[in-house]
Amino acid sequence: MVNTPVFRGSTILSNSLGEWESRKLPGNPYASYGRFGTPTTRALETALAELEGGHRSIVFPSGLAACTHSLMALLKPGDHVLLTDSVYGPTRDFALSVLTRFGIEVEFFDPLAGSEIRHQIRRNTRVVFVESPGSATFEVQDIPAIAREAHKVDAFVVMDNTWASPLFFKPFEHGVDISIQAATKYIVGHSDALLGAATANERAWSLLQRTAHDFGQTAGPDDLYLALRGLRSLSVRLHRHWENGVLLAESLARHPMVAQVLHPALPGDPGHALWRRDFKGASGLFAIALKPVSRDALAVFFDSLELFGIGLSWGGYESLVLPMLEAPARAVRPWKLEGPMVRVHAGLESCNDLMLDMQSALDRMQRHA
Repeated sequence: MVNTPVFRGSTILSNSLGEWESRKLPGNPYASYGRFGTPTTRALETALAELEGGHRSIVFPSGLAACTHSLMALLKPGDHVLLTDSVYGPTRDFALSVLTRFGIEVEFFDPLAGSEIRHQIRRNTRVVFVESPGSATFEVQDIPAIAREAHKVDAFVVMDNTWASPLFFKPFEHGVDISIQAATKYIVGHSDALLGAATANERAWSLLQRTAHDFGQTAGPDDLYLALRGLRSLSVRLHRHWENGVLLAESLARHPMVAQVLHPALPGDPGHALWRRDFKGASGLFAIALKPVSRDALAVFFDSLELFGIGLSWGGYESLVLPMLEAPARAVRPWKLEGPMVRVHAGLESCNDLMLDMQSALDRMQRHA
């Protein structure tokens, strides 16, 4: 078969006592059970581990589940965890509302800190959580410099690598110990499944796998199949997202109602040099900061768009916008732009059509303002 079949089932039969006993794994006497994987599961996990350059991968029912369980796998009461101040909002909320309840000290660091993060690393720092670029404000982090400082105290570096995907950033070449994908986004690629994945090096793998099993984490066979389908076209789709995103961002930068474009692949972006050094490409996700306008004028902009849906998530074939009307939550470096922000995902449609649609909506907002 060209495509790995969809294996649906929970019970796996043994024909003899000897066969039953031979399937038991060290530390997991119940390994012969659907929750611990099927050929469909293993096909996706093997492919993801190879693409990311890690030791092994494990799947989760969502990207957030992959983030939270990677943290739980490595942390214990009394540990100190550092998270980038630009981290994905739900991951931030989990750290502040759940990890702290378990006696884990949570602290945030400036995403632009680089090697200066050493001033916040302690003897009990167990995890440094990075996300480059951040999925709201798009600061690019110096992952190798951060990893060098973290590893001096044997801390683990965990990275949310969803923006670049395994194609455009190779985390384990830059010192990451666990790389996370919200596979809902570019891996699945068609906005029809929720899925997460975490890939670990040999040092972190046993901890990650054990915690996932302890919490009963698994993913459904149809979602796994949709992710395997998405992998077949990942390279072609990502190059189109990259091209559309850059062209759209460049056109938006020229509009008088746009105060700033946040896209690391643009030469004028503060993170462009690091992006060129470490990344092999860009995705279709970026943000724009608008000049201050009334809510009525902003509504004219969003209501005028025809090709951009207003919605959460991204990474599918369709173009999206997301209103970000409140300043991003920050503990270290406040976000200072005065106008509202709009997160943009450039889909696979004709880029000329996308640019014209965005231009028309901005023009209408400008006339209203």
